[in-house]
Amino acid sequence: MDNRGIDNGHELDWDGVIESDGEFIILPPNDYDFVVKGMERTRFNGSEKMPACNQVTVDIAIDYNGQEVIIKHKLFLHSKVEGLLSAFFRGIGQKKKGEPLRMNWPSVPGSTGRCKIGTRTYNGNEYNDIKKFYPKDEAPQKPAFSAGQF
Repeated sequence: MDNRGIDNGHELDWDGVIESDGEFIILPPNDYDFVVKGMERTRFNGSEKMPACNQVTVDIAIDYNGQEVIIKHKLFLHSKVEGLLSAFFRGIGQKKKGEPLRMNWPSVPGSTGRCKIGTRTYNGNEYNDIKKFYPKDEAPQKPAFSAGQF
C-alpha cells in the first residue's frame, strides 16, 4: 500500500485541544485545477457490475477559496474501465492520445491537472464527484501578446 502524501492525522490527548469543525464542503459544479495529494492501493472484491480487481484511490486536492478540498476518486484496474484509466493518466499528462502507457503509479502523487466537478447523491447525502479529467495535452493555450498589445 502506498500512503505517501496522505495525512492520516494523529492521536489526540484526553485533554487535547480541538479546532476543526469538520465541515464538509460541497463544491459548486465547475472546472477546477487539482493536485494529486496521495494514493492508496487496495483490492476491490467485486460487485454485480464489476469483477474483483486491483483498485487505487487517489486523493484529488482542490483549492477552493483558500480551503483544501479532498475528493477521494477510485480507479479500478480492469479492462472494462480502461477508458477511465486513460482519461486520468491523460489528465495528469502521463498518457498521449492513441499511445499505450505503462501506468507509473509512483509518479502519480504530486501530479497536477484540471477536472470537471459535479455532485452525486448516495443514501440521501450529496458528495463531490469528478465528472471528467481534461487531457493535459489538449488544454487551451493562453493567447500570446505581441509588443504593443495590452
